[in-house]
Amino acid sequence: MVAIGIVSPGRFSADQVAIGCFEGEAPLSSRWPEKYRVAVAQLTDRPGWKGKSGQVAETQTSEGRPQAIGLWGLGARHRFTGPLLNAWLEQVTSRAKANGSPRLAVVLPDHPETTGSEAAERVLRNLLLSEYRFDRFRSASKGEKRQLAKIEVIPTRGQDKLYRGAQQRAKVVARAVTLSRDLANAPANEATPIWMVEQALEKLHPLGFESLVMDLEELRKRGMEGIASVGQGSINPPRLLRLEWGTEGPVIALVGKGVTFDSGGLSLKPAASMVDMKYDKCGACSMIAVGQAVAELELPVRLRIYLPLAENMPAASAYRPGDILRCYNGKTVEVLNTDAEGRLLLADAMAFAVEEKPSALLEYSTLTGGAVVALGFHGAALFCPDDDFAGELEEAALKSGDRIWRMPMWPEYLQEMKGNHSDLRNSATRWGSPGTAAGFLSEFVGDLKRWAHLDIAGTAHKRSEASEDGGATGFGVSLAVEWLRRQVE
Repeated sequence: MVAIGIVSPGRFSADQVAIGCFEGEAPLSSRWPEKYRVAVAQLTDRPGWKGKSGQVAETQTSEGRPQAIGLWGLGARHRFTGPLLNAWLEQVTSRAKANGSPRLAVVLPDHPETTGSEAAERVLRNLLLSEYRFDRFRSASKGEKRQLAKIEVIPTRGQDKLYRGAQQRAKVVARAVTLSRDLANAPANEATPIWMVEQALEKLHPLGFESLVMDLEELRKRGMEGIASVGQGSINPPRLLRLEWGTEGPVIALVGKGVTFDSGGLSLKPAASMVDMKYDKCGACSMIAVGQAVAELELPVRLRIYLPLAENMPAASAYRPGDILRCYNGKTVEVLNTDAEGRLLLADAMAFAVEEKPSALLEYSTLTGGAVVALGFHGAALFCPDDDFAGELEEAALKSGDRIWRMPMWPEYLQEMKGNHSDLRNSATRWGSPGTAAGFLSEFVGDLKRWAHLDIAGTAHKRSEASEDGGATGFGVSLAVEWLRRQVE
């Protein structure tokens, strides 16, 4: 990660300086040294400069070591949002890297999105992650691109102490997001279910986590036919990993879907739809990362993480449409579509998790294309029957910057998942598919009221693999950590 420093106005020593400026306003530069005031005045006096969104004006200081000063228009103050702030931070760091500037200074605008401890943590986390690249499979002969060595952050007046106080938490969560991205970006020829177990244990055992690993034989012995059946068509056998940390505080269950590659099974996906299917494990990757952050922050919580891991492949041994499976809680499921496999993994894992009586259960999964149809790539779909729990997650999402939207859990959705020759079926019509999937999962939480399903299909990765910006996002890591922190503070 890039190094971050919090500096006073006008004290930056960076090669390139990016100053955020709202439309119709001038930067508050009265406390800056004269060379910076002069440079800013030259920029604001230019014909056509309005501070509109997308406007950029640059010059160089006229004395001392040359420094590029950039004035960035942020548009109207009242229309400025967290996502717009994130986009601006991405733009200025990309510009600095493209210009070969090893040191960048970012002068933040005075706005609710940049003031307060939660805002400070969001800003610092985004900047810390600005240098992230998944490049361990790149040939060294291609050469290394010049990277930022340090980013100097200049908060608005009175915010310096809050930003310094937020630095350590931001680093912990940024490291966790990096871990989630690294795991999710790993290709399926490497990232098998067994590899995922090994990576989780390597990262979390040194932090004090205890573990239980169930292989295919143990899964069948325990009656977890959902996980076993999805993974039985692959040469890479399935696993269920249970991780445990903490001795005090509330018992919290985290469940993450871990399909290391999803071909669709015998209900084979079109070729183009398989390209991104290494990302069908993003739920599990995020939960491993949350575990790391919780342990490093030493939150007083008894954390239980459940990761059902399988590769969904077509083979003579693969499960079939028409099969009827018995899941861990005894419910039977008729398979109509082997490409609706994630809910079968989650059924066993969630039923196992609630058996241990947690006070709340939070589950992440790249579950349905319907969630992407509903919300695009801009937010995750939240399904939660408990208003208080849903409100807690929505508030945590506002603070963390992970955008979610609560969806209905109407009883008709569950009714559509009732089977003809079984208790349930694993697929219904395409209409309202995120809701019917959530209705299906509701049959595997027993009498637990505080449970939530987050469909992260649209937010787990960026669809631009041809560029450096493509790949896993680590979505939901900061949200879960923020929510957990609020449970115990």
